[in-house]
Amino acid sequence: MNISRRNFLSRSAVGTAALASIPAIVSASIAPANKKKSKKYNLFQQGNTVLFQGDSITDAGREKEKELPNNSRSFGSGYAFLAASALMNDLAELNLTLYNRGISGNKVYQLADRWQKDCLDLKPDVLSILIGVNDYWHKRNGNYDGTVEVYENDYRTLLQLTKKELPDIKLVICQPFYVLNTSAVDETWVAPMKEYQAAAKKIAKEFDTIWVPFQEVFDEAVKYAPGAYWAGDGVHPSMAGAQLMAETWLRAVE
Repeated sequence: MNISRRNFLSRSAVGTAALASIPAIVSASIAPANKKKSKKYNLFQQGNTVLFQGDSITDAGREKEKELPNNSRSFGSGYAFLAASALMNDLAELNLTLYNRGISGNKVYQLADRWQKDCLDLKPDVLSILIGVNDYWHKRNGNYDGTVEVYENDYRTLLQLTKKELPDIKLVICQPFYVLNTSAVDETWVAPMKEYQAAAKKIAKEFDTIWVPFQEVFDEAVKYAPGAYWAGDGVHPSMAGAQLMAETWLRAVE
């Protein structure tokens, strides 16, 4: 196949721009803090335990036998691994203990079913949750009959329990997201997913949590590269998508 030098350089430039644009995408999607902080990541203190929770996006193929903290195999290959690695690098002096307990396919009620072992027993000081896409997707494919009201109520009950058992816990709620024009996601996702996103944001406001705006960031990202570049099926992030999510999460908790 003959490719002109001009076309080659043009295609290379597009690829380079997409790869180089992740910090710019995040900056365009998350407003800078109004007040300059004295140090980075004030959320975390000496000896804190940090827990990532959610579904397959958080799970990212982690091993589930030993489930060790601060361990690459126990963290999988997704955004949680990348974000946790950055925290360990930037905050080495704090001696953080970081866990990933995401499980593929989970909906909110399934988090609740395993919450004692996979959250409360770990006594996290900081808890990050990304949950919601399966609450819609599994309803869509006929494998679940829950509603957005069930999602919201189950989520609220879960956090009420968590705050009762761990009153000083700091919460990070991540926005469930979708990426259009991919193998599994089309325009019919938009309206119903907006309802789940609104419910998650309502919960975040009720509990005064940090909010991680993944949808806005992916919406910005598709201006730089096609949806499939960031998430092949529109739900599970690619390598680039995982990096985008990690940087978004880190910026939100700064």
